[in-house]
Amino acid sequence: MTTQHQPVDTGGTTVLPTAPSTPDPRAGGPLVAGRSPARMAWQRIRRDKVTLTALAATLLFIAVALLAPVLTAVSGWGPITPDNRAINPDTGNFPYGSLGGISARHLLGVEPGTGYDLFARVVYGLRTSLYVGLASAVLSTAVGVVAGLAAGYFGGWVDSLLSRVMDVMLAFPQLLFIIALTPVIQNALQTDSHGGTDENLRLLVLVLNIAVFAWAYTARLVRGQVLSLREREFVDAARLMSAGRRHILFRQLLPNLWAPILISFALAVPQNITTEAALSYLGVGVIPPHPDWGSLLSDASQFFLQDPMYLFVPGVLLLLLVLALNLLGDGVRDALDPRARRG
Repeated sequence: MTTQHQPVDTGGTTVLPTAPSTPDPRAGGPLVAGRSPARMAWQRIRRDKVTLTALAATLLFIAVALLAPVLTAVSGWGPITPDNRAINPDTGNFPYGSLGGISARHLLGVEPGTGYDLFARVVYGLRTSLYVGLASAVLSTAVGVVAGLAAGYFGGWVDSLLSRVMDVMLAFPQLLFIIALTPVIQNALQTDSHGGTDENLRLLVLVLNIAVFAWAYTARLVRGQVLSLREREFVDAARLMSAGRRHILFRQLLPNLWAPILISFALAVPQNITTEAALSYLGVGVIPPHPDWGSLLSDASQFFLQDPMYLFVPGVLLLLLVLALNLLGDGVRDALDPRARRG
């Protein structure tokens, strides 16, 4: 219903009121600030207490991993080496004291048999898990994005070829083939005088093996998004302006894919950490005495009845790390795509 404005008599002069106008920004009126997709996603994350808690826990794990040398040096435990024991176990190969030797000096106790300080082993093992998980996720995401862009945009035989490769990679039993390939590659790359493999090279082989079997997930996701985006008006406009393929791929399509790519990366990191721990538990990942949570769990299973803390500490920490990363990934997905929000 339209409101009629009545004339106002001001004593001889009739003034017709005007309709209210919107505030003029130049006159100091209120402004409506635009929000970028990243800012709106961050505001959704800030309202989600579960995601914020997962983010804080993840940042805490990363900080502990980065400060591992400082934390062990301050406590006087020193670096982790095969010849550097924190305390000698007694004749029964078990540490002195209750709860695995937990004390003010050894916050998480001492390893049975070896005498290593468990806190130092866990802290350095966290660095290994995060390195393998993040590095393999970055590599697999980069390969998957490039393959998905090419398959979705070019189509034809390029799409057919890359799609068949994706199908083959997705059909592989990932863990089984990594178990089979990792020791073969490591034995072929023996570098030291004792016939062993350098630990940095061993970690690199582990990262490459995990990434080789993980890139197809991201590629399939990106391909599907590109197939729908390549027919949009902004891509047609770029073609009409004689834009090259590189410009269309990396300046037009890729900026519109950052949300699914980030979601895929966030969910791949905890999966890769779990895969690395499983490989080390089975003896084909990180080899002791290099600290790793998977190998700690493998060793601790032999002493569970006599020293349950040895298994409890790395097991619970691995659970908390993977849980925090999974909840963070779910929160990022919900923030970037509100339509997929959990009920």
